[in-house]
Amino acid sequence: MTDNRQASVFGRRREPHTVIIARGDQIRHFTIRPWMAALAGSVVAAAAVGYLLATSYLVLRDDLIGAAAARQARMQQAYEDRISMLRAQVDRITSRQMLDQHLVESKVTELLERQAQLTQRHGRISPILDRIGDAKLPNSAPVPAGKPDRQARLGSAATAYASVTGGTEPAPFSSAFWETRHGHSGGESAADQADRLFMTINQSLQDIEEEQIARLDMLAEDAFEKTGRIVEALEEAGLQVDIDEGGQDTGGPLLPVQPLNFDMRVRELDQALSKLETVTEMTKALPIHNPAPGRSVSSTFGIRRDPLIGAPAMHAGMDFRATTGTPVLAAGAGKVIRAGWNGGYGRMVEVEHGDGFTTRYAHMSRIGVKAGESVSTGDVLGKVGSTGRSTGPHLHYEVRRNGEPLDPVRFLKAGRTVKKLMQP
Repeated sequence: MTDNRQASVFGRRREPHTVIIARGDQIRHFTIRPWMAALAGSVVAAAAVGYLLATSYLVLRDDLIGAAAARQARMQQAYEDRISMLRAQVDRITSRQMLDQHLVESKVTELLERQAQLTQRHGRISPILDRIGDAKLPNSAPVPAGKPDRQARLGSAATAYASVTGGTEPAPFSSAFWETRHGHSGGESAADQADRLFMTINQSLQDIEEEQIARLDMLAEDAFEKTGRIVEALEEAGLQVDIDEGGQDTGGPLLPVQPLNFDMRVRELDQALSKLETVTEMTKALPIHNPAPGRSVSSTFGIRRDPLIGAPAMHAGMDFRATTGTPVLAAGAGKVIRAGWNGGYGRMVEVEHGDGFTTRYAHMSRIGVKAGESVSTGDVLGKVGSTGRSTGPHLHYEVRRNGEPLDPVRFLKAGRTVKKLMQP
């Protein structure tokens, strides 16, 4: 019954409220409709809410302003810290670039100086190389490397650097080098790569220098050895060779206090070549060369049976079997002191070589020099014949010292040794 009653109530239309005000004889009434009551309630509620909000704002305004200011300050500080960090990073990169640039420039300068030093060394070695060619050192002694091509070496170094650092132009000679050399990956900085490359190039130049010095040492050693062997061969033949340069007679193994430098190596090689050249010039004057090369010996030095009378006799020289007209060569440089007929020698030429040594060439069919004429080793003195006391065409050859005959075989043996040593 309750539900039915409420439903019936809710289903009816509500009437507006009337407010009656009586004052004395005056009576006033107002009609308040439902929507007006709702509007008035809403206005009151809005005013109350506004009042509460305004009061809360006035109370909390300082806190809200302080919080906003603090938040803004924190954001500004964070931005300033970030800017400072980026600026410091830029400064570090710039400083590192300047340091790397200075380092690379110093290393390039060092490499150029070493390159110039190698070029200068080649200029000093070139005349010595010409002397080595004249001295005909053995092939076992390699000649120092030729003049380094500066542009080629620098170009190869620049190309290698560009390949390591990834540059598009040969570094460190390009303008784009300093702009691109820091853009690398792989965990290794461009400076480290440059260091590694410069160490490689520097080691290569050092290897060239060491090889150059080693070759100079080898050439000097070969020159000293050849000089010693030539002197030894000449002394065995009884020829004294004086190559003293004015110093005291000293010797012994080389025990340097400190490593010898390039200049000392060059001086040592120059001294060795000077001695070798001195000995070589001496050998040109000594009577140690074959006057009839390629011809067999028909009679040696010493006592033999005389071919004409058959009795033992002293043979003061040696005979070379040769046909008439075969050239007779000077066994050493000297001066012709006799050229003409000389008894049993027939047509004979005698050459003075100095230090009491003379050589005689006898039984010639024709003489091609005159007395007082200077001759060199290998010059043609005349032609083989059979003049004088001879049984057939041959060359009679004598070596004398102070007029005493010596066995020519030992001189020819020394000459063969020297000739072998002088071959390249």
